[in-house]
Amino acid sequence: MITSGYSFIAFIVCFAAGVFFVEEKLKLKTKFFEFIPPLVIIYFGVMLMSTFDFWSLSIDGEKTGAGIARAGVKGAILPSMIFLMLLKCDLRHIIKLGPKMLLAFFSATMSIVIGFIVTFIIFKDMLAANSWQAFGALSGSWIGGTQNMVAVQQALNLDDVGMGYTLLIDSIDYSIWIMLLLFFVGSSKLILAFNKFNKADTRIVEELSQRLAKIDDKVSKEVTFLDLFGTLAFALGAGALCVWIAQYLPQTTFLNNTTWSILLVTIMGIVGGMSPLSKVPGTKQLSNIFLYIMIGLIASSANFAELTEAPVYIIAGACILAIHAAIMLVIAKIFKLDLFTCCVASVANIGGVASAPVIAGAYNDSLVPVGVLMGMLGAIVGTGMGLLVAKILFMLV
Repeated sequence: MITSGYSFIAFIVCFAAGVFFVEEKLKLKTKFFEFIPPLVIIYFGVMLMSTFDFWSLSIDGEKTGAGIARAGVKGAILPSMIFLMLLKCDLRHIIKLGPKMLLAFFSATMSIVIGFIVTFIIFKDMLAANSWQAFGALSGSWIGGTQNMVAVQQALNLDDVGMGYTLLIDSIDYSIWIMLLLFFVGSSKLILAFNKFNKADTRIVEELSQRLAKIDDKVSKEVTFLDLFGTLAFALGAGALCVWIAQYLPQTTFLNNTTWSILLVTIMGIVGGMSPLSKVPGTKQLSNIFLYIMIGLIASSANFAELTEAPVYIIAGACILAIHAAIMLVIAKIFKLDLFTCCVASVANIGGVASAPVIAGAYNDSLVPVGVLMGMLGAIVGTGMGLLVAKILFMLV
């Protein structure tokens, strides 16, 4: 069992690199990676190894070296990754996605609220008496992120046992949902089939991708030592600076250190994208490395073994997500939404500001700003929606 921070990070990096090495060697000989994208293999593989205790992130409630390293590296990589990916974005094109993304986001929000209400009606007789509080706190997390869950928990005075059930559902069902979304946005055939079925207008996304491809063609293909070293320095420096500034800014239930730092690094990335930094070779390669490591770190705390704990709550969480997915499919068909828009809107609610850029970047690194903005919106509305859901569930008891 790995408890050393260095060994843990080294293992995650080696595993992620190994998956892409195998893909590079076998992609011309097999169609396997067309159906199972490398990012899904990384996520599922790390989650499986976590289940079999390849490492321990905490012992008796105290973080091990691996747990400390995971938190530190994850906190450093996220803002740096966003900064690098934003260097390639074109804000003028991103703005054009605004109305469609807002429609998708609030559709996802309402479908999640409906999912909570319907699921509670079905399962309430099989759950604890205070399950309305646990589900209220969970709805705060699934509409904007963990910080909203904590705010709703405090507002409802949810006890530790109920909070345990909330964290269990959030850990297992969220982890599986993220893995599914990575599969969706990583499968080109599934994306084409979904968009064709919905008759989705993907011109803006396609135009943005083509424009970025032309920009990449103009940039030197050879990445020099200075390019790579300088890009790494700028990325880590920008992330560290934003994290440092964030601790001095006002803190609220939805504007905490993480949210502030991501907001600041987003602004820096957009400004950098309009400077000569956008033409430096190596930013795309380095940002993708950060993305793959980030996926591994997110999955490293998930555990399939938890499926046997309080199975009714796990099934209830899956039911909420199933209702959410079904409603989103109908809305996507009616309003001709594309798969990317639906996936990012979903994870902006269920994962929040820390996860939405990851899904957006897995689809196209130029669309990370969409994930950041949607995640920020979720952080803003999540606490209020969570309390609203709790009130409705209390009336149904």
